[in-house]
Amino acid sequence: TRKPLIAMTPKSLLRHKLAVSTLEDLCEGTFQNVIGETADTQTKKIDRLVLCSGKVYFDLYEAREEAGLENVALVRIEQLYPFPDQELDAILAPYTGLESAVWCQEEPMNQGAWYSSQHHMRNALQRLDPKLNLSYAGRVGSAAPASGYMSVHLEEQKQFIDEALTFDA
Repeated sequence: TRKPLIAMTPKSLLRHKLAVSTLEDLCEGTFQNVIGETADTQTKKIDRLVLCSGKVYFDLYEAREEAGLENVALVRIEQLYPFPDQELDAILAPYTGLESAVWCQEEPMNQGAWYSSQHHMRNALQRLDPKLNLSYAGRVGSAAPASGYMSVHLEEQKQFIDEALTFDA
């Protein structure tokens, strides 16, 4: 079995109520390349899929719960290379009623996983339903990883989280 050697996380997740593992998970669990929807949702109600990786998942999850959205599934791709095609296909298989799919990332468009992995995600969606397209929700391209102003950063984040959860592709 594969085990990560180092767990890198932003400070905001160190004591986050959703970013916890049981002792059993740590002793007997394994690294998951793809993590499917963890909330108790009915796959028949799901018409929107949000793919993401890392910390932005917790922001999406909290915003979805606050808005009471029952039609949105969140799927985390935790390993980007080599891309986990088979695992993603297995997790997407039950979502036969999808109308839209979006990749959401916190990084600017020209950074993060969007450019290097979007073709893999598009291929997985095409295998599920040839009519499905993949949209992007995140910051616009930039030379800097962040705006430099906390107020601007938070406004941008709110905008792309809202877009990921409700924007019609």
